[in-house]
Amino acid sequence: MKISGFTMARNAVSLDYPIVESIRSLLPLCDEIVVAVGRSEDDTLARVRAIADPRIRAIETVWDPAHFVHGAVNAVQTNIALEACSGDWCVYLQADEVLHEDDLPKLRRMMEECADDPRVEGLLFDYLHFWGSYDTYQTAHHWYRHEVRAVRNGIGIRSWKSAQGFRRDGLKLRVRRSGARVFHYGWVRHPRLMKRKQMALDSVHHDADWVRRRHPEPEIVFDYGDLRKLARFRETHPAVMRERIDRKAWNAPLEGEGRMRHKHERLSVRLLSCIENRILHTRIGEYRNYILIE
Repeated sequence: MKISGFTMARNAVSLDYPIVESIRSLLPLCDEIVVAVGRSEDDTLARVRAIADPRIRAIETVWDPAHFVHGAVNAVQTNIALEACSGDWCVYLQADEVLHEDDLPKLRRMMEECADDPRVEGLLFDYLHFWGSYDTYQTAHHWYRHEVRAVRNGIGIRSWKSAQGFRRDGLKLRVRRSGARVFHYGWVRHPRLMKRKQMALDSVHHDADWVRRRHPEPEIVFDYGDLRKLARFRETHPAVMRERIDRKAWNAPLEGEGRMRHKHERLSVRLLSCIENRILHTRIGEYRNYILIE
């Protein structure tokens, strides 16, 4: 059984994405890793090549602005990398997602177990969405808890919409639980860099006028809000993240004057999240871009 890893990135260094850590977290699992690197204004391509592992293959690409609206460019770039994979299974991570080394054996066992079961088109991963700190994470209603991050190769699977998940001929994939976690660090960086990253992310989902209205004062740093109200993470991070976490030399401010409240801070969302997390232990109306095979 051959396993491919694949990802895509652009301007990952200047936007402080843990792209190197993400790729390194795949290396113990994969026979090859394909990285679609968009033409960047920083040294993203050099950083990828500097990992210096013969299993890593960088494909240089150009992001077409025609695909920016609604984040379609993310799926286009993801598909470029996926099409270059030669493995039986293909494991996908975005540039701010990292696997934990403790989960790799169970992930490999699940791929081996499902190898001869054509019903299984993909594998489902559990998500930890860190926010503002490596010690706090999101459990609010609107944060997705699971997503497909491993797919069977050669059966026509494609990245879906803004590359959150995958589909086959437009249909949801039939999947099993992998038992692995994705550590999502997309909302952990210096508040100044978080503002820059948020604007860059908005620019591939909306037109320039929308971005200007959304960020009328781009020099103002991102305000994470009160982190004391979030869930505390008391386990271990992936080993590849250790150096990055040790380098952290900033703290998110607790409150900014007159700032816009984040969705998870709204009273209605907080009440709903409390009911789901403490009483129901499930999500009401949870969006599922997959069909789970138990």
